[in-house]
Amino acid sequence: MIERNERTCIATRKNGPTDGLIRFVTGPDGAIVPDLKRNLPGRGCWVTAERNCVDLAARRNLFRRAMKSDVRVAADLATMVDVLLTKAVLGSLGLCRKAGSIALGAAKVDSQVRSGKALCVLHAREASMDGVRKIDQARRAVEYAGGPDIPSYKLFSEVELGLAFGAANVIHAAVIASGAGEAALRRVVALDRYRADTPVNRNSDAATAVEGL
Repeated sequence: MIERNERTCIATRKNGPTDGLIRFVTGPDGAIVPDLKRNLPGRGCWVTAERNCVDLAARRNLFRRAMKSDVRVAADLATMVDVLLTKAVLGSLGLCRKAGSIALGAAKVDSQVRSGKALCVLHAREASMDGVRKIDQARRAVEYAGGPDIPSYKLFSEVELGLAFGAANVIHAAVIASGAGEAALRRVVALDRYRADTPVNRNSDAATAVEGL
């Protein structure tokens, strides 16, 4: 469920719905902590859910002014948020696998795309241009025929996708329409937005995923 309550980003000073912002709180040791689930106690402040905005807030020490106290801001705060968002996505994709809402392999992904059941397509960063192109053709054919515009993303490595799905050599995957699939798609979109990337179908390269997860 999308929240409609609005908050002000301490970096941009613009108001926006909380689903497009990240909440931060002060931890017991005085360190600024990202509160992605928005359930940690204490005074909070909000930053637009984009990496450049988190970087700006940290660099200009805007958290101290927002919290009205001395706080410690980690130099790699923006990376910490990326790691948390990435883990949330991969965990959600793992739940999709358990729910049977994932298709793996180029042939199965193509089939799910052409059936209109795919919510989105995930390509490993190692995916060949030819492999991506063939699935893109299926996506365009579906849209041309009046079906859904199925986005595709290139956010993870083959290893990361393999760990999420419990399989080896995962290059292409599709998230299939279901409750678990819709939850995973929301997290994929949030990570993509945070990294200021765009779907592959908009001719943009995804940023390198955080290593060591």
